[in-house]
Amino acid sequence: MTPTLQAFLIVSAGLFSIGLLAALSRRHAIFILIGIEMMLAAANLNFIAFWHFAPPPHPSTGVMIAIFSIAISAAEAAVGLAMVIAVYRHYRTTNVDQFNQLKG
Repeated sequence: MTPTLQAFLIVSAGLFSIGLLAALSRRHAIFILIGIEMMLAAANLNFIAFWHFAPPPHPSTGVMIAIFSIAISAAEAAVGLAMVIAVYRHYRTTNVDQFNQLKG
């Protein structure tokens, strides 16, 4: 049984939904970053699936966009984790409800 485009889209929608639920319902900054990474992974799966099921003379634009998105998500994770560590050193918590006293 070969996977179809519909199967990839269902898996991607499920992964995106889980990531959205994790990003919106959690209070800890690390879990929010994990949810955002899951949503980006779902978008990458869509890019690759649509590239794979395109008509035969298709250029590799889907793969290039996915690689670019992976690089962006790695940079986002590094910057986000650095910000979480900096805030944790000051407040001793990663609970985002207690970050209301941040000043520039």
